[in-house]
This record gives sequence, C-alpha cells and structure tokens, in this order.
Amino acid sequence: MGTDATSPSSRLSAALAAVDAANADDPHTIVVGGAVRPKEQAHAEMMTEWVQRLDPDADDAQQVAARAHHLRRWALPRTDYPEGRAGYLRWRAAQGKRHAAEVAEIVIAAGYDADFAADVSAIVTKKGLGTDPRVQTHEDALCLVFLETQFDELAVKLGDDHMTEVLAKTLAKMSPAARRVAQDLELGPRAAVLLAAAGS
Repeated sequence: MGTDATSPSSRLSAALAAVDAANADDPHTIVVGGAVRPKEQAHAEMMTEWVQRLDPDADDAQQVAARAHHLRRWALPRTDYPEGRAGYLRWRAAQGKRHAAEVAEIVIAAGYDADFAADVSAIVTKKGLGTDPRVQTHEDALCLVFLETQFDELAVKLGDDHMTEVLAKTLAKMSPAARRVAQDLELGPRAAVLLAAAGS
C-alpha cells in the first residue's frame, strides 16, 4: 500500500526536500566535515540538528523553519542596501519577509494548510521571541550555528575587543541552557577565551 501523499511524515519530508533543493543552488560554499557544501544548505542542516538537539519534541513547524531560516539568502545580497547598521537592519527585515513568503509557498505545495504556513513564517521571522519557546529554540540554534561556522572569520575581521562585544550580544539572545551548550562547543583556544570574556 502506498504512502498517503498528505500524511504528516510525507508532508514534512516533501517540505524539507524542497527547501534543500532550493538551497542547493547557493553559489557560496563552506567546508563542513572536510566536504565542500553549498553554504545555506549546510547551515540549514546544522540548524535542523541543533533544533532537534535542543528540543527533541520539536514540531513540524519548528523543523521546517529551521531548514528554511535563510532560504536562498544569496538572492538578496547585503550589498543591495546601504552600509551601516540602518542599512543592515533594512536588509535583514527584507530577508525575513522574503524567507517567510518563499517557505509559505513551499509548505502549501507540500500539503500543509495556510495556518501552518503562517506558523512557520512566524518562527522564521522570530515573532513571539520572548514568549514562544519554539522561537527561542530557533534563536538558540541560530546563535550556535553562528558560533560554529562564522566565529574565526569574523574574529579576524573585527579584532578581539569588537568580537567580544558581538559575542556578548549573541549570548544575551540565548537561553541559559543554550549558553551552557555554547560553552561546551569545540572551539579553538582564542574562541574559548573570547567566549569566556563575553560571558563574564
């Protein structure tokens, strides 16, 4: 007997596969586990792993939101917006709206309803941060992926003092449980020192 195309498990699989396919076109790459991968596809998989680790009971909306948090991010370059914090915030807001709209189309095509699409979009845009524990888990996972994948490059660019400030702001956004996880990440000696300074 064939699998019902609208069953919960097949809907989730279809949605995740569609997100992965969209992110596979990323022209930017990173090395993960010795393999060169499309950047956003690799980041999305890491997000999924962290959300599942932080919340073993994560629902479908959390899992899809994790996978689509930076859906086709390269399609709207940061350089399309002015330099400085104001330009960055405008770009980030536009990215959030675009991610939410595109993932809504994907989940509807996978067989979910409009309410589910709205739920996923809310998590992706972090609506309810501070009141919805699912959104906090999403934020925690984002921060942990940032620490794992972008720390070294950003530290070289910013220098120790500025990087410590960035880390302090990152830790402030995380739950106490996620901050404890961050302290146990296998980071280099310099990263460990800066992370400890930021958390003091």
